Amino acid sequence: MGIFLVMTWTSDPLLRQRVRFSARAALTKAMTELLMKTSTLAVLTEPGTKETAPSDIHARADLDRHQPVDETAHADPAPNPVAEHLGRIDWSDIAKSWSLRLLSLAVGVAIWHVLCVSKFKFFINFENVPAPLVVLSAFIGHLHESIFYVHIAVSIKRILIGFALATGLGICLGVVMGRSRIARDFVTPYIEILRPIPAVAWIPLAILMWPTEESSIIYITFLGALFPIVLNTVHGVEQTPDVLVRAAQSLGASSLQIFWHVVMPAALPSIATGLAIGMGVSWFSLLAGEIISGQYGIGYFTWNAYSLIKYPDIVVGMLVIGFLGTLSTQAVRKLMQPLLSWQRKSR
Repeated sequence: MGIFLVMTWTSDPLLRQRVRFSARAALTKAMTELLMKTSTLAVLTEPGTKETAPSDIHARADLDRHQPVDETAHADPAPNPVAEHLGRIDWSDIAKSWSLRLLSLAVGVAIWHVLCVSKFKFFINFENVPAPLVVLSAFIGHLHESIFYVHIAVSIKRILIGFALATGLGICLGVVMGRSRIARDFVTPYIEILRPIPAVAWIPLAILMWPTEESSIIYITFLGALFPIVLNTVHGVEQTPDVLVRAAQSLGASSLQIFWHVVMPAALPSIATGLAIGMGVSWFSLLAGEIISGQYGIGYFTWNAYSLIKYPDIVVGMLVIGFLGTLSTQAVRKLMQPLLSWQRKSR
């Protein structure tokens, strides 16, 4: 009542504001004490509970006030990178692409079947070509023969050895040629002279040079994969943007740092292309070596089927070669994808 009278009769605005704040603080304190007394009475009147002193209530309130809050209980769950990657994939576009590819293969098989059944003979003779169902029956029969898997395993082993050697030497040689004009002028004549020589022409010399037929076949496979890898690596190193090199030099990068962090990432797309092409050429070279001097392998299987006039087996060997070549090329591209992730981020 006294506060009200002071606020009524005083004409000083500053004094009235101070009185108003004092009244508001007194009212807040009174309401707090009333709520604490009410909670104390509720605890004391609850049956089966012990009497709690007001000091304990204040201590418990202070403890609750200073107790740390577990923010992780209400935090959002950690993002799943696999789920995010799958969410970014356009599944409809992939389904459309694969549907078109399968339709294309179905159309090709249908045309093959019609030409074989009708005994088509106009410049191209299909009278002795086995129909798709005959080839499928022969393939299923070979799946029950262990020697068929031996042929496949031997060819894959030769490819892996020859391609690994060509990858190591080809990338190293291509990088040196791309970074050094002297090395490029010195090695280029050998590359340009030896590269056009087909794999079949290397077979007699390979047999004379190497002690075993196995080593000669691997050598021919190695030569087939080497030249595409070398040429594409040289192209990738030479196409490194000069502005990136100058920017790295201005930031104080050494020659080794420029090579490892600028030149190699810039050349990786071309190197990946060379590896994919080299894998396909290595299969071609391998089959040439197996046909002439092999005793096992899918190339020997195909040539032996021709010698024994087993026409369905010829097509089986050809299709298996195509499948293995496609699978190995896709494997090379998948292995190179993590090294080329910066391309997707920059687009």
